[in-house]
Amino acid sequence: MGIALPLHASVIAPTLAPAVPRTLCTDCGVSRSSDPGRCGAACQFIAPRYAELEQRVHGRGREAGRGDEAHFGVYRRMLRATLAPPRDGAQWSGITTSLGERLLAEGLVDAVIATAAQPDDRWAPRPVLVTTPDGMRECRGMKMGFSPVLALLDEAAARGMTRLALIGVPCQVHALRALEAELGLERLYVIGTPCSDNTTTANFHRFLEKLDPSPDTIAWLEFLPDFTVGVRHDDGRTRRIPFLELPLRDLPADFFPETCRVCVDYANALADVTVGYMGGAGAQWLVVRNARGAELVDLLGDRLEVLPTIDGGSRQGPVRALRGALERAAGGLPLRRAPRLLRPMIGWMMRRFGPRGLEFARARVEMKLVEAVLTLRRTRPRRLARMVPRRAWALVAPYGLAPATHEWVEDER
Repeated sequence: MGIALPLHASVIAPTLAPAVPRTLCTDCGVSRSSDPGRCGAACQFIAPRYAELEQRVHGRGREAGRGDEAHFGVYRRMLRATLAPPRDGAQWSGITTSLGERLLAEGLVDAVIATAAQPDDRWAPRPVLVTTPDGMRECRGMKMGFSPVLALLDEAAARGMTRLALIGVPCQVHALRALEAELGLERLYVIGTPCSDNTTTANFHRFLEKLDPSPDTIAWLEFLPDFTVGVRHDDGRTRRIPFLELPLRDLPADFFPETCRVCVDYANALADVTVGYMGGAGAQWLVVRNARGAELVDLLGDRLEVLPTIDGGSRQGPVRALRGALERAAGGLPLRRAPRLLRPMIGWMMRRFGPRGLEFARARVEMKLVEAVLTLRRTRPRRLARMVPRRAWALVAPYGLAPATHEWVEDER
């Protein structure tokens, strides 16, 4: 399960109440809070409020003809960047956790709500309140599984904390923004990470067992934008595994939960700043959305090395291929193994002609929207009109997807 690490003294990890069962739930933490009934107003899978909340958070809604806002949401600027020098143990260079460190070091927040690892499993998420800069090192690196971070809002309130930051994924951020006005906070910073697909920690361990002969010593793993998966072991050994060689076909059909398959906010559009890698082409990708996001990026000063953006290749072929694979899979994982002899050539063609940089990020957004539409049509057709925002239909139209009359909402929140 990995090396057990004790929590830093400034990292608070209270025992949480159990989650209230929901049909579509990523356990953001609201159902574990003192008022679980708020799920009905906060959850993006129950009452999505993307358009309303974008207007409230950023002061305006996204404009389809303005840069890449149709794909990535409201933004002031997009950067390709890295932290110099990189932080040890970070998933990439450490920008996300360094933002939390700087907020605490400057006294701008009382605590950062984030995710550390469970003591006995480096991959299992553990929601924490971090109160000193040094404590943020506990939150470096990827975790796999649901992290009920919003349950810690009660703990923060009980401790008199009114200036907070959250590092979270889209479903957590939507719920926080929906509840923000009633929390009585003096200040809130939201650092978002993009999220494509999650799974349970147990499922992830099964994936590691099929991926590598030494799964327990894997210290780092990432799905890279060059169509490979990178793996690093505790002893420093590294591997690059082409997507075509992944054992995904051997995994159960429900490896990725339905919630992830119907999510339409890959880019975390309600954060103040989104920090990811899909548009970074080997570096990190920052989407600065509003004045508070710009303030956050400025905290990094000259440690943030800004690089030229990359934008190349074409997304249409891969997205169109995914639609066909999803329809053939009919609810299972959309994968078919290519003949072994052809895999090296196919992999080379993907790297040579496939989407790169910002085009890769656009491809991921469109892939997620195509998957959401097809999944909802199959599993929850009555929810589709409410869960797929109107803006999404323009992005999936090139792939032969258009809303039926009952799938279109005129008065969108």
